Amino acid sequence: MQYMNEFLTIALVHLVAVASPGPDFAVVVRNSVAYGRRIAIYTSIGVGLAILLHVAYSLVGLSVVIATTPWLYQAFSYLAAAYLLFLAFGALRSGPPKDGESTIQNEKKPLISAKKALWMGFLTNGLNPKATLFFLSLFTAIINIETPFTVKLMYGIYLAIATGLWFCFLSYMLSTSKVADFIGKKGYWLDRAMGVLLVGLAAKLVIG
Repeated sequence: MQYMNEFLTIALVHLVAVASPGPDFAVVVRNSVAYGRRIAIYTSIGVGLAILLHVAYSLVGLSVVIATTPWLYQAFSYLAAAYLLFLAFGALRSGPPKDGESTIQNEKKPLISAKKALWMGFLTNGLNPKATLFFLSLFTAIINIETPFTVKLMYGIYLAIATGLWFCFLSYMLSTSKVADFIGKKGYWLDRAMGVLLVGLAAKLVIG
């Protein structure tokens, strides 16, 4: 109970951050529309696992080094932007389904493997320098320096699980029959919209 107030603050800040549209959101929505629930859930798990990466380097102080070294931070920004553009290219090429092709998300053929989907989620979040800044502020401004390492580690595990569950829930909601029927044969327009969002997010990373 000693660290309950600190934990609640972290949970609230994280909720606002994870619910805000960003690269993770765009990729999960895109994969849900393009490949269905299963692939989207694996993508969500990848996003959650990437949180552990941010937590790990934040615990050893590397987030401070990355954030305070301009060329290193810029390198991460360009690398992340390039990857987002790569994902956007695939989304923008999305077209209407061929005749006879199922429009129900769960029945769509998995054009990518579960492993690739997991890595897609992991790289999207792991390469995001904005996430680096988020965890830097979290571990310096919100979490007390005197908080034990084990407690900080538990915070990090919670953040990873909460992030993964949030995007798994989003994947599930987007692939329910009602949503799938609503999207119908026009789902490729949502796919393209996510592509445009990814391009915008990539540009924001580069421009600052």
